Amino acid sequence: MRRMTSVLLALSALVGASALTAPAAAAAGQTGRPAAAQTAVPAGWEVVRGGEVAALNGGADGERSSAPQGPAARNLTAQDLTEQGSEADETSLIAMQSVRNKRFVTTEKTYPAPNTGALRARSAEYGGSWEGFAFEWDETTETYALRSLANDLYVAVEKNFTGSSQNLLRARSTGVGGWERFVVYYNEELDRWALQSTLNGLFVAMENGYTGSLQYALRARSAEIGGSWEEFVLYDLGA
Repeated sequence: MRRMTSVLLALSALVGASALTAPAAAAAGQTGRPAAAQTAVPAGWEVVRGGEVAALNGGADGERSSAPQGPAARNLTAQDLTEQGSEADETSLIAMQSVRNKRFVTTEKTYPAPNTGALRARSAEYGGSWEGFAFEWDETTETYALRSLANDLYVAVEKNFTGSSQNLLRARSTGVGGWERFVVYYNEELDRWALQSTLNGLFVAMENGYTGSLQYALRARSAEIGGSWEEFVLYDLGA
């Protein structure tokens, strides 16, 4: 993978058994690369695989004043990349920031059902585990699972939800199947990231135009990466 500007550090993977309540439990583990990962790569973007998540972006100088600060999250130097780039483990601890509204993605673990654990880009700064996620690489499917550090549950795409909540991202599963698998993309020119659900083949968007409790919610609903709605900045949270 080409040069990027920050590095993810490793976190040990969590293995679980089943999913939380409705709609349905996570699908059975997949045995081959999902169809979503086989679709044409968007122009200017490249699929991120395994050890290639060795280098992630911290953003252009002055562009994102809300970036995490201090030892919990840092931008690494070119020398760091040289020394560590080839040794990254397959699970990484990160914070996600929406390019659209410059806010960090949070797990709403105290929301009432059915939206318990919904992901929303609503935090002005990185504050702790609510804004933290582990990206866990699976070699067999060549996809990532996202585990929330707020509740230790995996993020699922709620395909069976209806209305404005359809395809909502929720941290609610104790195991990983098709509902919890994502393809990760990186655009070097833009220095940005995108996620594609393998469940429905759609890209994750931040619902900036929503109102109420699901304002800024993340949903796998876009057929392409059309702009800042589907773009994210990823930050290294360290060990």
